[in-house]
Amino acid sequence: MKVTEALVAEHVVLHNMFDYIERVLPTVRTVAEVRLLAALIEGVLIEHARAEESLLFGPLAHCLEQIGQRDTFELEHHEIDACLSAVARARSIREARRLLNAAIVACRNHFDHEERVVFPLAERVMKGETLAKLGAVWTKQREAAVA
Repeated sequence: MKVTEALVAEHVVLHNMFDYIERVLPTVRTVAEVRLLAALIEGVLIEHARAEESLLFGPLAHCLEQIGQRDTFELEHHEIDACLSAVARARSIREARRLLNAAIVACRNHFDHEERVVFPLAERVMKGETLAKLGAVWTKQREAAVA
């Protein structure tokens, strides 16, 4: 499996998690519950972002810089982090829900951006063999995280 395929598959799983959270969020009654949902998202995203950074963004940094996208992706990561961190400081349920929804929207937009720009770029500039080797590294990272 190529690393691009693995990361797209993770996006699908994350989108399903976001769908569920968006469905239950209006019924959540306390700020603490919203914070738990935000922590869940944050915990999952940390491993996903590490994999993307080490396996794709790092090797493609010069290409992303040349097409003027590197800073954009960094800003998107910061926006997601800021929204999730702000949930922890939210004082009201309304504010916490709004911030968590904003984080989910930012994640969805970021994933779409990656799938339109980064993954096709990787497919163009990296050999299939390299993408498969990086996919094997991704698999080992996931196995280590589970163990």
